[in-house]
Amino acid sequence: MSTGEDLLREHGLRVTRPRLAVLEILTEGGHLEVEDIARRARGRLDSVSTQAVYDVLGALSRAGLARRIEPAGSPARFEARVGDNHHHIVCRGCGAIADVDCAVGERPCLAPGDLHGFEVDEAEVTFWGLCPDCQARRRAD
Repeated sequence: MSTGEDLLREHGLRVTRPRLAVLEILTEGGHLEVEDIARRARGRLDSVSTQAVYDVLGALSRAGLARRIEPAGSPARFEARVGDNHHHIVCRGCGAIADVDCAVGERPCLAPGDLHGFEVDEAEVTFWGLCPDCQARRRAD
């Protein structure tokens, strides 16, 4: 298994402490907001600015090591699960996000009726609903 340093080098990125810290945080899982990533990174490094975390996330995303998702009405989130064309389900109550494997076959999973000359290689689908905790709260109210 590749280390964080190996992954960065394999994707043409310089190895820096902030990049290693952010990559490690993302690989722990979840759909994390920048502020949460920055807070966790500060716990691992002497200091790191929020702007530096944005810069690292941009570099990791461009290199294919991170994925940025932007559910409507929510700040951008980042995850390390990349390259498999999975989708997301978002709770309308609390904003929790979970991964949903590709809905139909191989990527792009969906085919639009008119491609307008585009070559489609990915489809981004967001499912919306209520998570189990919010369903329970709704029933209790």
